[in-house]
Amino acid sequence: MISTLFTPLFQTPAMASLFDDRAVLGAMLRVEAALASAQSSIGMVPASALAPIHAACNPDLYDIAELGRATALAGNPAIPLVKALTAKVAATDPAAARHVHRGATSQDIIDTGFVLRARDAVALLLTDLDRAIHALADLSRRHATTPMAGRTLWQQALPITFGLKAAGWLSMLLRVRTRLSDAGTAVSVLQFGGAAGTLASQGGQGLAVARALAIELSLPLPDTPWHSQRDRIADLGAALGLLTGSLGKIARDIAHLMSSEVAEVFEPAAAGKGGSSAMPHKRNPVGTTIALSAANRAPGLVATLLTAMVQEQERGVGGWHAEWPVLAELFALTSGAMAHMAETLSGLELDPDAMRANLNLTDGLMMAEAVTQALAEASGRHDAGKIVEAACKRAVVAGHGLLEELVADAAITPHLPPERLAALMQPESYLGSAGEFVSRVLKTYEREMM
Repeated sequence: MISTLFTPLFQTPAMASLFDDRAVLGAMLRVEAALASAQSSIGMVPASALAPIHAACNPDLYDIAELGRATALAGNPAIPLVKALTAKVAATDPAAARHVHRGATSQDIIDTGFVLRARDAVALLLTDLDRAIHALADLSRRHATTPMAGRTLWQQALPITFGLKAAGWLSMLLRVRTRLSDAGTAVSVLQFGGAAGTLASQGGQGLAVARALAIELSLPLPDTPWHSQRDRIADLGAALGLLTGSLGKIARDIAHLMSSEVAEVFEPAAAGKGGSSAMPHKRNPVGTTIALSAANRAPGLVATLLTAMVQEQERGVGGWHAEWPVLAELFALTSGAMAHMAETLSGLELDPDAMRANLNLTDGLMMAEAVTQALAEASGRHDAGKIVEAACKRAVVAGHGLLEELVADAAITPHLPPERLAALMQPESYLGSAGEFVSRVLKTYEREMM
């Protein structure tokens, strides 16, 4: 998506610059120039041909609109590009023009051009992802003991800490980071196989040319060309989908915690951010909204890449073509979501007082499990559950706190005196292993990121 209106919202300028027409053209021309250099290094192309070929491999020399029109007829952009490149070289050195695109096929140029851009695109994402990860580690550490209500099925459940929530987000992003980094590494390999993957057109020097070309482009040489084996591409797409989904989960949590009825967490404030065109009092979520938008759109794009894996024989029909716009859109959406969430998490604002107030929202009902567990030591789990459940119902009907009802219950006080019950009603007394879980995640963070 290249739009003056929407691009700044849904993708970063840096990512947009890797997938605009000039970048696509420039990456393909870089492969063409590297191919000539590689073939020259083993004596297939005269050294005198390199200067005119390299000079013509400048994307600014080409009419992108004209190439686009020709692509509609040719079926892919490499065909008209090679024709135009050959003509430009011929204009200055007809002999050198014979060595343009020698023995390569369109897919070699397009796939390897994409790989070069994907390598840079993954690096951009990892930069913002690392910002988010470091921010979450800081939040986990600073709020390891900050109590808040844990929520299940949209209802208050048991007390947790904000540090535990942040550590859960952090652990997820650490796993996704590994997946994205691995997928980026796996896809960053040369594609060079010629018409049917044999490099027969290289005059018996196919592997030597491939090795030289891989060195020219600083790409690993795979065991075999992969024209119709698209697992690397699909794996990269899946990693992008996992990242947007993970960001969407964090965004959903934050958006809920920003709601007026909860008001425990807020996106960082900035001039002109999160306002309403009709309601001056509102502080709307922005970064989380963009992340959720990406999380809604990415799964369908990933599904397209998985479907496109089923390609025919040595070169596919339609599946390969389906990847081009999908990959560009996936990177665009992921970049926007990642940048917004990195900014959001780096400046996230917390209201511990609101968290404390919400812990008391149910007048102690949240602590019913803690009381049940303590009472079960004397009366057994089944009977304890029935006794405390009945006390909860009476407290709701009477409109007073659970502690008051528990203290008045003759089935409870012989086993749990009032001072014991009062202690059990404190959220900090029932955090279980929350602190240990936070510590474990932070140790993983320090091992992998420090």
